[in-house]
Amino acid sequence: MGESAEEAVMVKVEEAKQRNPEIRQWEGSEQKSGEYLARRKKSLRARYLYGIVFLLANLIAWCIRDYGQKVSPQLHYLKACGDGGHECFCTMGVLRTSLGCFIFFSVMFLTTSNTSKLTEARNIWHSGWWSLKFLLWIASLTIPLFVPPVFIQLYGELARVGAGIFLVLQLVSVIEFITWWNNYWMPDEKRKQSCSLGLFTSTLFYIASICGIGMMYSLYVPKSSCTLNIFFITWTAVLLLVMMAISLHSKVNRGLLSSGIMASYVVYLCWSAIRSEPATEKCSPQRQENGHGNWTTVLGFLLAICAIVMATFSTGVDSQSFQFRKDKVKQEDDIPYNYGFFHMIFSLGAMYFAMLFINWNLDSSTRKWSIDVGWASTWVKIINEWFAATVYLWKLIYPVVKQIKITDNEESVHQADSVALP
Repeated sequence: MGESAEEAVMVKVEEAKQRNPEIRQWEGSEQKSGEYLARRKKSLRARYLYGIVFLLANLIAWCIRDYGQKVSPQLHYLKACGDGGHECFCTMGVLRTSLGCFIFFSVMFLTTSNTSKLTEARNIWHSGWWSLKFLLWIASLTIPLFVPPVFIQLYGELARVGAGIFLVLQLVSVIEFITWWNNYWMPDEKRKQSCSLGLFTSTLFYIASICGIGMMYSLYVPKSSCTLNIFFITWTAVLLLVMMAISLHSKVNRGLLSSGIMASYVVYLCWSAIRSEPATEKCSPQRQENGHGNWTTVLGFLLAICAIVMATFSTGVDSQSFQFRKDKVKQEDDIPYNYGFFHMIFSLGAMYFAMLFINWNLDSSTRKWSIDVGWASTWVKIINEWFAATVYLWKLIYPVVKQIKITDNEESVHQADSVALP
């Protein structure tokens, strides 16, 4: 009796659906929404798989650089590797691995660029087909083994440019994040709690920056003859004061939070630059390692690799910072992030990790467990620090300059109208 009643109810429901097209349309939209949600989640998970692929490429480059000599005799049959396979390990091995990683993500960039909807075939290629992409990755890493050393050297020169572009894009992403954080914690006067928390946070950042300056003086200026380190640290302190003064200027009035975060970032870049100096008895507390390294060196090396992957990943998913129109309304079937930009950043990141592993120098050999050490690395980071401060200061000043120009134009138009009147 109960089953017959349930069947009767189901029949009536089906008849109602047939009579009312709105119900059928609602069910269809619900089904589509579920499909879009599943595809969106799959696309978001794919980002982490690409990050793992990039991490594996970093680890392969490290193994080839530090331990490639042990397997190099097995590559004697490859003409591109030279006699005894010496052209396929150390610096050249890192560049070959970087080229393979660059090829893989460039192919992904070309095949996923301009993807906009979750229903497109390119979205399925980006989020799935991992067996085929694994074979593509292996082929991409194998092809550079057959490339002559002359072209690998040429790629190394291009990688310097690509790594520089990567640093600029990363810098823009960092500054946009700092701006967003500042706007979030200090949006207006109504959110008193957020303003108080933002002020507290900015104070912490400035205290950390000042402590960082003091620690660098104590660690890296053991003698008054360390003029270069004194210049680096002192100029960083000057940049901190300038950023704070301009942020608090009445015409700018951007608060202390953004300048405090930027101050900490600038201090970090200065510290990283000085740490990249070759270890000497004169101005660095670091000791020359005999090639094996202690546990702190190994830990620092592994953390540096993780930092490379995280920097590449965070910049790759931040395509909104580079959009001219940021008021575009997202549709339900839009992709969650820009696939083309994501793969382009990872291809540039392949060039970037190559430069870090070879210390931006194509002709010198590097010690085991070392990364981004040498005068070339030091000056790259110092220039990056100065450029970061310059871009941030211009971002603070530009609205004021723009407003002055608009006011001047309005006054000139008003004066011209007054002269034209009889």
